[in-house]
Amino acid sequence: MVKVKVFDMPEDAKRPAVEAPKTDNKAFKDIVESRRSVRFFSSDPIPQSVIDDCIDSALLAPNSSNLQCWEIHHVSDSEKKSKLAECCLGQPAASTAKELFVFVTRPDLWRRNNQLMLDEFDRRGDMPESAYQYFKVITKMAYTIGWFGMLAPIKWLFFNLRGLTQPTPRGPLGKWGMKVWGHKSTALASAHFMLAMRSHGFDTCPMEGFDNVRVKKLLGLPRGADVTMVISAGKRAEGGIYGDRFRFDKSLIVKTH
Repeated sequence: MVKVKVFDMPEDAKRPAVEAPKTDNKAFKDIVESRRSVRFFSSDPIPQSVIDDCIDSALLAPNSSNLQCWEIHHVSDSEKKSKLAECCLGQPAASTAKELFVFVTRPDLWRRNNQLMLDEFDRRGDMPESAYQYFKVITKMAYTIGWFGMLAPIKWLFFNLRGLTQPTPRGPLGKWGMKVWGHKSTALASAHFMLAMRSHGFDTCPMEGFDNVRVKKLLGLPRGADVTMVISAGKRAEGGIYGDRFRFDKSLIVKTH
């Protein structure tokens, strides 16, 4: 097994603070608090410039190893939109939406994107050796699952044996593990997209109530792809929000250790 020293930076305590870009906390809080899952939309259009900006914001979301194994499918064709709404069980959040977006995880593209990362490092020419080694060795060890996932049991045994003596990442293992891995990053992109829409004065509704098989067929997605969620977007219409927002008591959710 190749042993690679990935983290060769100075200890945290030795790092001086640096000035980060200024932000507007109140404006962000307003966006977060005003975001609601809207079930009925008006016929007001969303300018293409807004759509483009929100997609750009989604693509800036944090993601595992910066491999960006996601796709955003903007379904603008009227016939496909109608069929997609049917795939979403005809729920009004889909059938009344001005625009529909499908956020897709593509863990099957990790090798291509891994090489794109190395190509970018070569283009920059000043990346630390540890970064090269991460994408030359570590990612390949972590994300290779073998034909038909045959490496999954071997990796499971290795990770768990190693974990007896030292902290060890235990996954992802097999195709299902890679799907979970991909869904995490794609969900982060989805959240960025919805908050960006709200910042422009538009609303969204993330939907999990859809026929995954039919959506994949409609979009022509390969077997290695999977739909994370369908997001509808537009201007909220009267009655589009079902009551006041409700969240469980914080004590049930937040744990301090």
